Amino acid sequence: MKRSVLNRYRVMAYVTGVLLILLTIGCIAKYLLDVNGATAFVTVVGIAHGWLYVLYLVLAFDLGSKAKMPFGKLLWMLLAGTIPTAAFFVERRITRELEPLFAEAPELAKA
Repeated sequence: MKRSVLNRYRVMAYVTGVLLILLTIGCIAKYLLDVNGATAFVTVVGIAHGWLYVLYLVLAFDLGSKAKMPFGKLLWMLLAGTIPTAAFFVERRITRELEPLFAEAPELAKA
């Protein structure tokens, strides 16, 4: 497995996580605080998060299948993009678990 597979997943986890936090804040502003202009913000961020979440799913599944993760861990990794802040914690844990594989076998990182 190449390190780039992990790096792509990490970038998309952060992007998805940030957009989901922005979407949550926008929904609070729109529905609870009745902030002027929040509707347009929620629409734009919601669309961006939706499309980028699909890309996140593809990259997370790619990483999980190449790392031969158990189904439960893969499912948790896929669902992390739907729970605010979960993507950050799951990404950190997955990175910690997979990082030793690259240190132990540098030839695998190149393949």
